[in-house]
Amino acid sequence: MADWLVKTEPGEYSFEDLRKETETVWTGVKNPVAIKNLFSMKVGDRVVVYHTGSEKSAVGAATVTAFEEDPKGASEPRVTLRAGSPLPRPLALSEIKSSPLFSDSPLVRIGRLSVVPLTAAQYAFLAKG
Repeated sequence: MADWLVKTEPGEYSFEDLRKETETVWTGVKNPVAIKNLFSMKVGDRVVVYHTGSEKSAVGAATVTAFEEDPKGASEPRVTLRAGSPLPRPLALSEIKSSPLFSDSPLVRIGRLSVVPLTAAQYAFLAKG
């Protein structure tokens, strides 16, 4: 099992939208590294949902429930996420950056990367809020 962080603009699709729908196929990823990260996801992987824009906060948890590698010749995999619980409190990017756990993380080094791998320790830090 692996841990991930996915970024979304809350005005376009928020964690609350995911909770209302229960599940969604994660789409709109354009960056080749982020697409490669999507291809690395497996059913059962844990995911933290992060709001970009003016919020810049980790806000909720999700789980990968389905994965299709190349549906109908698509250039990105079809990854389905199921909403979990909101984090106990949103964790702002400034708090995340202040943790030594994230000093080498693509989350803080490559700001535009929309799908980021997390270590188990990073996931635990975010999940506790």
